[in-house]
Amino acid sequence: MDLTLPPKVTDRAFARLAEIDAAAQGMALRVAVEGGGCSGFQYEIKLDAPAEDDLILEKDGEKVLVDSVSLPFLADAVIDFSDELIGARFTIANPNATSSCGCGTSFSM
Repeated sequence: MDLTLPPKVTDRAFARLAEIDAAAQGMALRVAVEGGGCSGFQYEIKLDAPAEDDLILEKDGEKVLVDSVSLPFLADAVIDFSDELIGARFTIANPNATSSCGCGTSFSM
């Protein structure tokens, strides 16, 4: 796991944040990793305000936040937005995950 590579955010994810007007509300997309889920860790994705220790990834005024504890788990991950027939959601392609469950929010390392 290369901790020097921050996560990447796709243009599609930033565009979705602009659509929901997150920055105008003083909010950003927070992507965090917590213990739990069916594979050991799970992603928490929500709108939130920036905190002091956050890594802030920004484009055109829209922001994605990753806290310092979650950052090593998300090194070189890709944060994207998917809009498919089964639903629309933010997704994470994480090269550090050795396995994940079918729901896409739980993984192991």
